[in-house]
Amino acid sequence: MAARAHAPPDSWEYSLQLPRDPLAPRIARCTVRTVLGEHGLVTLAETAELLTSELVTNAYLHSPGPASVRLKWHGEKLRVSVWDSSTSRPRPAAGLGRGTNPFSERGRGLLLVAVCADDWGSFPLGEDLAGVRGKVVWFALDAGAADRAPVPRGGRRG
Repeated sequence: MAARAHAPPDSWEYSLQLPRDPLAPRIARCTVRTVLGEHGLVTLAETAELLTSELVTNAYLHSPGPASVRLKWHGEKLRVSVWDSSTSRPRPAAGLGRGTNPFSERGRGLLLVAVCADDWGSFPLGEDLAGVRGKVVWFALDAGAADRAPVPRGGRRG
């Protein structure tokens, strides 16, 4: 008997809990690649992997605890959110201006997110009943956008 092709639902959501571990960005990238590939969204995968990796790396470097990643698909749009326990809201670097070391390995993650995502933003989380606090940084990619390579998309910060 031949296997039937999977018809993806109109909307879905996946979550991944990550310990504060240097392997977290790689594990998040692999998860994003697998989820998007299984749902036939390979045109979004390269950019989503890059931006997820940047946000999870920031969580690892700047937060004292674990992180979580949520992928949500709805209305032809992918939204990836990364939670961490730090309450400091991020700001992208101003770019490669005067006095900036163009060979520095740090300080450009959010600039990549701002340039490559169709939309992005962050918001703080106050402490809830379970004692959870921190912030969420997210980005959105529109499946309808042409040629989905990790190149500037002209997204806005929100």
